[in-house]
Amino acid sequence: MTAFSPSMLTDHYELTMISAGLQDGTADRRCVFEVFTRRLPTGRRYGVVAGTGRLIDMIRDFRFDADEVAFLRRTGVVDETTAAWLADYRFRGDIEGYAEGELFFPNSPVLTISGTFAECVVLETLVLSVLNYDCAIAAAAARMVTAARGRTLIEMGSRRAHEEAAVAAARASYLAGFSFTSNLAAGQRYGIPTAGTAAHAFTLLHDDERTAFASQVATLGKGTTLLVDTYDISQGIRNAIAVAGPELGAVRIDSGDLAVLAQQSRDLLDSLGATETRIVVSGDLDEYAIAALAAEPVDIYGAGTAVVTGSGAPTAGLVYKLVEVEGRPVVKRSEHKATIGGRKTAVRRHKPTGTATEEVVMPHGMPERKPGDRLLQRPYLVGGEPVELPTLVESREHLRQCLISIPWEGLKLSAGDPAIPVDVLPTA
Repeated sequence: MTAFSPSMLTDHYELTMISAGLQDGTADRRCVFEVFTRRLPTGRRYGVVAGTGRLIDMIRDFRFDADEVAFLRRTGVVDETTAAWLADYRFRGDIEGYAEGELFFPNSPVLTISGTFAECVVLETLVLSVLNYDCAIAAAAARMVTAARGRTLIEMGSRRAHEEAAVAAARASYLAGFSFTSNLAAGQRYGIPTAGTAAHAFTLLHDDERTAFASQVATLGKGTTLLVDTYDISQGIRNAIAVAGPELGAVRIDSGDLAVLAQQSRDLLDSLGATETRIVVSGDLDEYAIAALAAEPVDIYGAGTAVVTGSGAPTAGLVYKLVEVEGRPVVKRSEHKATIGGRKTAVRRHKPTGTATEEVVMPHGMPERKPGDRLLQRPYLVGGEPVELPTLVESREHLRQCLISIPWEGLKLSAGDPAIPVDVLPTA
């Protein structure tokens, strides 16, 4: 068995709470849960909403089949009453939240889930699992896109992540502005352009480098990318041009001092008449390494490990908290983990020029709106039924526009305050 239904991607204690709630009569109380973060990861000035599209698909399929219910009953996780409830489960509540590609900050109500306590609480683990990872990857990837200053980025981190996480990372990085992924499953599921040519193993397979290059060019054409650092980079470039001619699409460098090697490679390519041959660099690149290469003649960056691990921040730090029961605000008062009661809505305020100035989080239904305010939440599910969502390409463009709107200081890679302040208005 290689896959599990979404319903089993949850924690034991979700079902324990449902069992107790069914017994004492509280399971059907109308509740509101919110997903938010108390703080951004260290050094980050904004978060990026990602993963909601695939999360909604998973919630739509969130069912407990007969085998799963039997397992839960057999192992004593649930009693007969809860088993019967699970067998009939489907989410019939409402979900709204920030659009994919939207920026978020501390206390932003990224997602709001409303319905009965039981039907909402069972989704907690799945919601946080998807959003914490995807949002972390998208934020890291967006920083890399900023650092690349318009140059092409290829996501190639599949071999550094769980197989399903690799697909999610490819989706999130494409949302953030990467142009390609090496992951074919991501290409098949989400229509993301894929790219890839050959590894060092292909060169080592052949008797010499020229023979390997000739084979690749014969198969893929002169527009291909040849990996030139298996042996000696300078000789590798000479061999590549000797085989493909000056029409060669690109050379890739995967090791060494990339700043020095990129300049030397550009000079050598130009001297060989290959002035249009591009230079691709890869090898443990993160946003800082990419920024350090800004002045070098690099055309394309390949980033892997740093992408799929969130470049040092592998989780967005999102939490899923109960904020309202039967229309009454509820508050958790734990030290350092207090919550703000009541369902909320949020707007982002802008200058007439379009620059964002602040985010205002206010009680749900509060009428205060000013010129330049943009409402941040949108429906995802109404009565358990999905609402038509933007495409991944549209969400990608939404993020691009959001990043343009924040003050330029908010795009710095150095540590600092959130890109814009968040004002949380008190519940009446």
